[in-house]
Amino acid sequence: MTVDVPGLYADVSREAWRDLAAGTPLPLTDAELTALRGLGEPIGLTETREIYLPLARLVSSLRDANGGVHGAVAAFLGETARPVPFIVGVAGSVAAGKSTVSRLLRTLLARGPGNPAVDLVTTDSFLYSNAELAGRGLADRKGFPESYDRRALVRFVASVKAGAPEAAVPVYSHLAYDIVPGARHVVRRPDILIVEGLNVLQAPAPGRLGIADLFDYSIYVDARIEDIRRWYIDRVFALRRTVFADPRSYFHRYAHIDEDETAAFAHRVWRDVNEVNLVSNILPTRERARLVLAKDRDHAVQRIRLRRV
Repeated sequence: MTVDVPGLYADVSREAWRDLAAGTPLPLTDAELTALRGLGEPIGLTETREIYLPLARLVSSLRDANGGVHGAVAAFLGETARPVPFIVGVAGSVAAGKSTVSRLLRTLLARGPGNPAVDLVTTDSFLYSNAELAGRGLADRKGFPESYDRRALVRFVASVKAGAPEAAVPVYSHLAYDIVPGARHVVRRPDILIVEGLNVLQAPAPGRLGIADLFDYSIYVDARIEDIRRWYIDRVFALRRTVFADPRSYFHRYAHIDEDETAAFAHRVWRDVNEVNLVSNILPTRERARLVLAKDRDHAVQRIRLRRV
C-alpha cells in the first residue's frame, strides 16, 4: 500500500538527481564497469555517473550522520563509542538488476571519502541446499521466502552490526545452482555491509526480528513487470550461450536445445516461479524501502522515489 503524505517522499527526476553529484569525479573505468554489470544490463559510465554516484554520495552522508546517533547512545549509557557497521539492504525482482546495483554501490563507496571497508553479501548464501529444499518439498519454491534460512540470515547481520570480529556465511554457486559444501565467505568488521536479495525487505512474523529491522538504509530496484519479464527471458538466452555451455553447469542440458524450447523454458519459469514470487512476495515490500530506483525498459533509471524521513 502506498502512503501518499505530502512531504514524506521526494520524487526526484533523473536530471535533478544527476545534479546532486555534479563535479564529483567518477572513480571507475569502463573496463571495471564491464566487470561489474550483469548479463544484458547496458549500464555505461554516464548512467553510473548520473545515478549511482549520487546514490553513493547519499549513503556515505547517511553513514556519517548515523555515527552521531550511535555515539549519543553510547554516551547516554556511559560507554565508549565504537564504530558500528552501516547496513544497506538492496531488494528487487529476479533480473531487475539489483546485483549490479549492489556491486556498483560497493565499488563507489569503497573508493569514496575515507575509503571505507565495504563488503557485499547476497541472500543466496542463505538458501537451503537443494537436498534440503527437496526434503522440505520446496524444490519448486527456490527464491521464495520459505526457501531461505531466515534465522541464520538475521543472526549473521545482527552479529556484524554488533561488532563481531568475524562472521562467516555459506557460499552459493550459480554454476552448480546450490550451496558449496564447506565453503565460507568471512566478513571482518566492515564499515559498510550491503545485503542484497529478493526478499530482504519482507516484514517478519509478529514478535520476530527481521533482517530489515537491522538495516540503516534500504533500496528497491523497480521496473514494470513486462520489462522485467523481457529482461529475464533475454538473460536465459544469454546464459544458454555462456554459463549453460559449461559442462559443470546445473543447467547444462539447456545449452543444446533449440531457440523455441529455450523460449518455452524461460516463459514457463517466469510465469510459474519468478512472476508469482514477484507479485506475491517481493513487490509488496517496495513501500518499505527508503529509496526506489525506477527503471525504464532500457535499464536506465528515470525517477527516484526518496523517503525524506
